[in-house]
Amino acid sequence: MDQIHVTVAAIIRRNNQYLLVKERSSAGEIVYNQPAGHVELRESLLDAVTREVKEEAGLDFTPTQLIGTYLLSPASNGKTYLRFCFIGDIPEEQQPSPQDPDILANEWFSLQEIASMPPKKLRSALVLQCLRDYLDGKRIPLETVSFYNDEDRLGMECYNTLIK
Repeated sequence: MDQIHVTVAAIIRRNNQYLLVKERSSAGEIVYNQPAGHVELRESLLDAVTREVKEEAGLDFTPTQLIGTYLLSPASNGKTYLRFCFIGDIPEEQQPSPQDPDILANEWFSLQEIASMPPKKLRSALVLQCLRDYLDGKRIPLETVSFYNDEDRLGMECYNTLIK
């Protein structure tokens, strides 16, 4: 049975440029992506995006808003992805430096440079869709992003709140 790959991504903007990571696709091609990756088992979305930015860019990322959720089924590789894209803050003095050996480089690009890239140079069209939604001003408060690791406790809290 096929599975849905749950991923997170971060839009990081500084001086009207956007940070992209340079990496190899599963086919061995060099591609660009936002700092992004898979959510691990028992990991919240916010923890996942913070971890991925640290691994792929060496930056201390603090998510501030969700840009959107994106279900791509199928992607060009035949897999199904559910992506959550965030914006956030990084310390002004920090410079990107990949910690993950699979990341070839961190590079800053203007919007025009990204829009001019051939489609095969991007890991996914979701890179562009996330940017488009960001530029369109789409913002979702983080309070809508929930994580639960104890279903019994969650149930009791809900019952207690609903009964009041």
